Amino acid sequence: MTTNRPGAPLARRLGTLDATAIGLGSMLGAGVFAVFAPAAAAAGSGLLLSLVIAGFIAYCNAASSAQLAAVHPASGGTYVYGRARLGHWWGFTAGWGFVVGKTASCAAMALTFAAYAAPGFERPAAALAVAVLAAVNCAGITRTARLTRVLLVAVLLVLVGFAALSAPAAWSGGPPDWFPHGPLGVLQAAGLLFFAFAGYARIATLGEEVRDPERTIPRAILLALPIAAVVYAGVGLVVLGVLGPHELAASTAPLADALTAAGHGGLTPVVRFGAAAASLGALLALIAGVGRTGLAMAREGDLPRFLAAVHPRFQVPHRAELTVAAVVIALVLTTDLRGVIGFSSFGVLVYYAIANASAFTQPAAERRWPRALNLLGLGGCLLLAATLPWTSVVVGLGIFAIGLLGRLVSRARAR
Repeated sequence: MTTNRPGAPLARRLGTLDATAIGLGSMLGAGVFAVFAPAAAAAGSGLLLSLVIAGFIAYCNAASSAQLAAVHPASGGTYVYGRARLGHWWGFTAGWGFVVGKTASCAAMALTFAAYAAPGFERPAAALAVAVLAAVNCAGITRTARLTRVLLVAVLLVLVGFAALSAPAAWSGGPPDWFPHGPLGVLQAAGLLFFAFAGYARIATLGEEVRDPERTIPRAILLALPIAAVVYAGVGLVVLGVLGPHELAASTAPLADALTAAGHGGLTPVVRFGAAAASLGALLALIAGVGRTGLAMAREGDLPRFLAAVHPRFQVPHRAELTVAAVVIALVLTTDLRGVIGFSSFGVLVYYAIANASAFTQPAAERRWPRALNLLGLGGCLLLAATLPWTSVVVGLGIFAIGLLGRLVSRARAR
């Protein structure tokens, strides 16, 4: 049986529940267990305002993505939308930022899982996790959705239990410290917190595998986002109230530290389990999303066409997913990428800026939301990207420059 079918479509097997679970599982990843600490360092107690800003910009982006996905229900997300609405170079910029940034995020999630689940054996455990989840993804998108639902339920139970146990001790962590670094700190924290919201892009990148995509994709995106926002708001309020902004900023495991401060230190292994499950859920969806974007880019020649194959039995982009897994395994065995939140946020913010610009060009017949929302999303993404820590901005610009130069050279040689 041949597996080399570069022109084959993917199978539409996902319903609204499956797509929502994948998006929510991507958002409720390890970020919720770690992102509040750097946000508190930047904004102090003002991280609550940062969370509102990040959530609003995420809503603008979700509306644009939903509106575009209803018209362009193909794998690849904003790579496809940018090519169709703005031109090939804009599409490539979005796709390149997503693939590179999220490949690094895959390594970060794998190492985070291993840090919680197998301390002392992090690199082999992370590599094994990537290999197993890549195999699950290659076995079919329905298996990906089933495992995502199991991990999502586990994470939600842990987060609800944490909030219920820790909330009585809230606001015992000292007085609030509002805006210690002024407006810039609030915006930097919003950019970092945006990292935790970015998972709904996975629903759009799976657009070719969703049943009735014109209705299912918008519905799933706009279901997953508010649920995640409510969870983040609840967890953020509790962890900030228990630890206070200064202790929270210095914490490497905020939820575990908050649980200990609330008098339930014996239950911290449960938080570790939740963080491990969240990391696996995010990693599972990330590998699927990067693989689908890689498939779309390979179909157009922006990545090697070898990666455009679709397995005839499981109907997944097996070569793209296995290639992503191989790169991620190489990264986790040689580097430590758990500090890539800033760079990943930069890449994703550029990705969504292009999504908002693409949605702005849609005619009235294709619109579900006013153009003003697209402009707010575009401006918000660019503002948050520009105000991230300067190292994240410099590294991000360098990565985009490498990709664009590589495409320019490749196109010149082809001609």
